Amino acid sequence: MQEPQFSDGDYGSASGGGRAEPAVKEKDSFLSFLGELPVLIITAIIVAWLIKTFLVQPFYIPSSSMEPTLLPGDRVLVSKLSYRLGSPTPGNIVVFVAPQIVEAVETDFIKRIIGAPGMKVQEANGKMIVDGRSKDEPYTRDDNPTASFGPATVPPGKVFVMGDNRANSKDSRYFGAIDKKALVGKAFFIYWPPSRMGALK
Repeated sequence: MQEPQFSDGDYGSASGGGRAEPAVKEKDSFLSFLGELPVLIITAIIVAWLIKTFLVQPFYIPSSSMEPTLLPGDRVLVSKLSYRLGSPTPGNIVVFVAPQIVEAVETDFIKRIIGAPGMKVQEANGKMIVDGRSKDEPYTRDDNPTASFGPATVPPGKVFVMGDNRANSKDSRYFGAIDKKALVGKAFFIYWPPSRMGALK
Protein backbone atom coordinates (compact mmCIF):
# COMPACT_ATOMS: atom_id res chain seq x y z
CA MET A 1 0.00 0.00 0.00
CA GLN A 2 1.26 3.44 -0.88
CA GLU A 3 2.10 5.69 2.06
CA PRO A 4 0.18 9.04 2.17
CA GLN A 5 2.27 11.96 1.08
CA PHE A 6 2.45 15.09 3.21
CA SER A 7 3.93 18.45 2.43
CA ASP A 8 5.93 20.51 4.87
CA GLY A 9 3.03 22.96 5.21
CA ASP A 10 0.79 20.25 6.66
CA TYR A 11 2.94 20.07 9.75
CA GLY A 12 2.97 23.77 10.44
CA SER A 13 5.90 25.57 11.94
CA ALA A 14 8.16 24.00 14.41
CA SER A 15 7.40 26.56 17.07
CA GLY A 16 3.62 26.22 17.41
CA GLY A 17 2.06 24.08 14.72
CA GLY A 18 -0.64 25.34 12.37
CA ARG A 19 -1.04 28.77 10.87
CA ALA A 20 -1.68 31.50 13.44
CA GLU A 21 -4.64 33.87 12.98
CA PRO A 22 -3.55 37.49 12.61
CA ALA A 23 -3.99 39.20 15.98
CA VAL A 24 -6.03 42.44 16.25
CA LYS A 25 -3.69 45.14 17.33
CA GLU A 26 -4.57 46.71 20.66
CA LYS A 27 -3.80 50.13 19.24
CA ASP A 28 -6.36 49.71 16.44
CA SER A 29 -8.98 48.53 18.95
CA PHE A 30 -8.39 51.55 21.19
CA LEU A 31 -8.59 53.95 18.25
CA SER A 32 -11.85 52.33 17.17
CA PHE A 33 -13.24 52.82 20.70
CA LEU A 34 -12.22 56.49 20.65
CA GLY A 35 -14.02 56.90 17.35
CA GLU A 36 -17.23 55.45 18.81
CA LEU A 37 -16.98 57.36 22.10
CA PRO A 38 -18.71 60.58 20.92
CA VAL A 39 -21.66 58.53 19.63
CA LEU A 40 -21.91 56.67 22.94
CA ILE A 41 -21.82 59.93 24.92
CA ILE A 42 -24.46 61.58 22.75
CA THR A 43 -26.68 58.50 23.00
CA ALA A 44 -26.36 58.46 26.80
CA ILE A 45 -27.23 62.16 26.99
CA ILE A 46 -30.31 61.69 24.81
CA VAL A 47 -31.51 58.69 26.83
CA ALA A 48 -31.00 60.60 30.11
CA TRP A 49 -32.92 63.59 28.70
CA LEU A 50 -35.81 61.40 27.57
CA ILE A 51 -36.02 59.72 30.99
CA LYS A 52 -35.91 63.05 32.84
CA THR A 53 -38.43 64.69 30.51
CA PHE A 54 -41.01 61.94 30.22
CA LEU A 55 -40.46 59.31 32.92
CA VAL A 56 -38.63 60.02 36.19
CA GLN A 57 -36.87 63.09 37.56
CA PRO A 58 -34.87 63.49 40.79
CA PHE A 59 -35.62 66.39 43.14
CA TYR A 60 -33.80 67.84 46.15
CA ILE A 61 -35.73 68.82 49.30
CA PRO A 62 -34.48 72.25 50.45
CA SER A 63 -36.81 73.06 53.36
CA SER A 64 -38.64 71.61 56.37
CA SER A 65 -42.17 72.17 55.01
CA MET A 66 -42.74 68.42 54.54
CA GLU A 67 -41.36 67.20 57.88
CA PRO A 68 -41.47 64.56 59.22
CA THR A 69 -42.14 62.79 55.88
CA LEU A 70 -39.32 64.57 54.05
CA LEU A 71 -36.30 66.21 55.66
CA PRO A 72 -34.04 68.97 54.30
CA GLY A 73 -31.37 67.32 52.17
CA ASP A 74 -33.51 64.35 51.13
CA ARG A 75 -33.55 63.49 47.45
CA VAL A 76 -36.65 61.96 45.89
CA LEU A 77 -37.69 60.42 42.58
CA VAL A 78 -40.76 61.85 40.89
CA SER A 79 -42.85 59.95 38.34
CA LYS A 80 -43.79 62.24 35.46
CA LEU A 81 -46.09 59.63 33.94
CA SER A 82 -48.41 59.38 36.94
CA TYR A 83 -50.74 62.20 35.95
CA ARG A 84 -50.49 61.60 32.23
CA LEU A 85 -51.95 58.16 32.79
CA GLY A 86 -54.10 58.88 35.86
CA SER A 87 -55.54 61.58 38.09
CA PRO A 88 -54.05 63.12 41.24
CA THR A 89 -55.72 61.91 44.41
CA PRO A 90 -55.69 63.07 48.06
CA GLY A 91 -52.67 61.72 49.90
CA ASN A 92 -50.33 61.93 46.90
CA ILE A 93 -47.09 63.82 47.45
CA VAL A 94 -46.62 66.01 44.38
CA VAL A 95 -44.07 68.33 42.83
CA PHE A 96 -45.54 71.35 41.06
CA VAL A 97 -44.44 74.60 39.48
CA ALA A 98 -44.47 77.30 42.16
CA PRO A 99 -47.27 79.86 41.71
CA GLN A 100 -46.13 83.31 40.59
CA ILE A 101 -47.54 84.81 43.79
CA VAL A 102 -44.84 83.05 45.82
CA GLU A 103 -41.47 84.75 46.08
CA ALA A 104 -39.02 81.89 46.46
CA VAL A 105 -35.66 80.74 45.16
CA GLU A 106 -37.09 77.34 44.23
CA THR A 107 -39.11 77.09 41.01
CA ASP A 108 -40.75 73.81 42.08
CA PHE A 109 -42.57 73.01 45.32
CA ILE A 110 -43.38 69.67 46.92
CA LYS A 111 -46.55 69.24 49.02
CA ARG A 112 -49.28 66.70 49.75
CA ILE A 113 -52.68 66.75 48.04
CA ILE A 114 -55.43 67.26 50.63
CA GLY A 115 -58.41 67.95 48.42
CA ALA A 116 -59.44 67.04 44.86
CA PRO A 117 -61.87 69.05 42.69
CA GLY A 118 -65.26 69.53 44.36
CA MET A 119 -64.06 68.59 47.86
CA LYS A 120 -64.63 70.96 50.79
CA VAL A 121 -61.58 71.35 53.03
CA GLN A 122 -61.08 73.12 56.35
CA GLU A 123 -59.03 72.88 59.52
CA ALA A 124 -60.60 73.37 62.92
CA ASN A 125 -59.09 72.80 66.37
CA GLY A 126 -55.99 71.23 64.83
CA LYS A 127 -57.99 68.72 62.79
CA MET A 128 -58.29 68.55 59.01
CA ILE A 129 -61.89 68.14 57.88
CA VAL A 130 -62.64 67.03 54.33
CA ASP A 131 -66.24 66.92 53.12
CA GLY A 132 -67.43 67.20 56.72
CA ARG A 133 -65.37 64.27 58.00
CA SER A 134 -62.33 64.48 60.25
CA LYS A 135 -59.28 63.16 58.41
CA ASP A 136 -56.65 60.97 60.06
CA GLU A 137 -53.23 62.34 59.18
CA PRO A 138 -50.43 60.28 60.76
CA TYR A 139 -47.87 61.96 58.51
CA THR A 140 -48.18 65.45 60.07
CA ARG A 141 -46.29 66.90 63.03
CA ASP A 142 -48.47 66.67 66.14
CA ASP A 143 -46.20 69.09 67.98
CA ASN A 144 -46.83 71.87 65.44
CA PRO A 145 -50.56 72.75 65.39
CA THR A 146 -51.83 75.31 62.89
CA ALA A 147 -54.49 77.98 62.84
CA SER A 148 -57.98 77.13 61.64
CA PHE A 149 -59.01 77.98 58.08
CA GLY A 150 -61.85 77.36 55.65
CA PRO A 151 -64.08 75.81 54.69
CA ALA A 152 -63.04 76.13 51.05
CA THR A 153 -64.29 74.16 48.05
CA VAL A 154 -61.63 73.01 45.60
CA PRO A 155 -62.43 74.42 42.11
CA PRO A 156 -62.67 72.18 39.01
CA GLY A 157 -59.30 71.30 37.48
CA LYS A 158 -57.40 72.15 40.64
CA VAL A 159 -56.07 70.45 43.79
CA PHE A 160 -55.61 71.76 47.33
CA VAL A 161 -52.10 71.06 48.67
CA MET A 162 -50.49 71.43 52.08
CA GLY A 163 -47.14 70.65 53.66
CA ASP A 164 -46.96 67.95 56.34
CA ASN A 165 -45.29 70.50 58.60
CA ARG A 166 -48.42 72.67 58.68
CA ALA A 167 -47.00 75.44 60.87
CA ASN A 168 -44.04 75.97 58.54
CA SER A 169 -45.42 75.57 55.04
CA LYS A 170 -46.49 78.02 52.36
CA ASP A 171 -49.23 76.11 50.56
CA SER A 172 -52.79 76.36 49.26
CA ARG A 173 -53.81 78.21 52.42
CA TYR A 174 -51.61 81.02 51.13
CA PHE A 175 -51.68 80.78 47.31
CA GLY A 176 -54.92 78.86 46.79
CA ALA A 177 -55.61 75.60 44.99
CA ILE A 178 -53.18 74.85 42.17
CA ASP A 179 -54.00 73.93 38.59
CA LYS A 180 -53.50 70.28 37.64
CA LYS A 181 -51.48 71.48 34.65
CA ALA A 182 -48.88 72.83 37.09
CA LEU A 183 -48.18 69.33 38.46
CA VAL A 184 -44.76 68.01 37.49
CA GLY A 185 -45.39 64.55 38.89
CA LYS A 186 -45.85 62.29 41.89
CA ALA A 187 -42.99 61.76 44.38
CA PHE A 188 -42.73 58.05 45.11
CA PHE A 189 -39.27 57.19 46.46
CA ILE A 190 -36.52 58.63 48.70
CA TYR A 191 -33.18 57.56 47.20
CA TRP A 192 -30.84 59.68 49.35
CA PRO A 193 -29.53 59.50 52.02
CA PRO A 194 -29.22 55.71 52.13
CA SER A 195 -30.40 55.62 55.75
CA ARG A 196 -33.78 57.04 54.67
CA MET A 197 -34.16 55.16 51.41
CA GLY A 198 -37.67 53.87 50.81
CA ALA A 199 -41.09 54.33 49.23
CA LEU A 200 -43.14 57.42 50.06
CA LYS A 201 -46.65 57.11 51.49
